[in-house]
Amino acid sequence: MSRINNQRFYQNAIKRYGCTARGLNWNSKGSQHIRFEVIYELLMPYLQHSSVIDAGCGFGDFYLFLQQKGTVPRAYTGYDVLLEALFVAQKRTKQHCVKCDILNDSLALADFYVASGSMNILSREETFTFIRRCFEACNQGFIFNLLRGEEREGHFNYFLPEEIEAYVSDFAYEVQMYEGYMEGDFTVFLKKEGV
Repeated sequence: MSRINNQRFYQNAIKRYGCTARGLNWNSKGSQHIRFEVIYELLMPYLQHSSVIDAGCGFGDFYLFLQQKGTVPRAYTGYDVLLEALFVAQKRTKQHCVKCDILNDSLALADFYVASGSMNILSREETFTFIRRCFEACNQGFIFNLLRGEEREGHFNYFLPEEIEAYVSDFAYEVQMYEGYMEGDFTVFLKKEGV
């Protein structure tokens, strides 16, 4: 069970801050872009020839970030559970944006799945399910970030890199961890064989 109601959490933030990074409960647009930059650097060698599903796309900010970089995927789909966010994402990106609950709905195949901030308020069990399901639905890899720290009470979900590494060791061919770009955060690149 979720720590808090996911939809209500984001709907309240959107009401308060509008269609901004803060409206998706990011600290700032700057912190959102730092995380995007790490994902972009990892995805860049594959990007132009790949299909990408953005799991928890929010307002489509990651796609817009890629456009600003001048490199977009061959095909992009944004998944989110929040219809308010999807309408904005569709309008802003002009890409395929679909209501999808990663934990329960059928997931389309794509070369890569990415998730930035999408698991921050899930329970630990839900986070592990989210990771496994996205990895199973990708052909090449899954790149995601998590809040770094010891598990604690509250709205947000924290992990240590070694916890994730231990969890994925039975199904990921290669695991790459990235830290040091921002305090309290880390990024994981799970690769399938041959990538």
